[in-house]
Amino acid sequence: MATYTLISSTTVGSGGSSSIDFTNIPQTYTDLKVIYSARAASGTTLDVYVRFNSSTTGYSRKLLYGTGSSALSLGDSGNLYITAMAAANYTASTFSNGEFYIPNYISSNNKSVSGFVVTENNATLSYIFDAAGLWSNTSAITSISIIPDGVNFAQYSSFYLYGISNA
Repeated sequence: MATYTLISSTTVGSGGSSSIDFTNIPQTYTDLKVIYSARAASGTTLDVYVRFNSSTTGYSRKLLYGTGSSALSLGDSGNLYITAMAAANYTASTFSNGEFYIPNYISSNNKSVSGFVVTENNATLSYIFDAAGLWSNTSAITSISIIPDGVNFAQYSSFYLYGISNA
């Protein structure tokens, strides 16, 4: 049976935040999971990307998503966009809810990651994202940065990092 242990959590204060950083991640768990609720402080962007160990290279992803009226897919490389958030122009006080999972984060193999998020919006346009990503790097993950693309996270966005131990 898997055991979840809260490693760290943060809630964005007034003024927003340009990134969420989990550093000095213990190397004592099997897997990692981040669970969050987030909203953009301004703009119409939904995009949020993840970096491991401050690395800016070696990322790729496949994404399936729906908009409420259509389903789409894409694959790309560059930044690891495996998650998203509610845009600032969405229904007031609504936040997206999501998570991403990193198995075998201390192994000497490339790191896979999967993500799932729903953006909340009481309108005809809202999103559901299901993503798979890869960090082509054999280093153990010691830090995770979660970065909104070109905007800040809004106040009250919250993030939780869990370590998972397999018993």
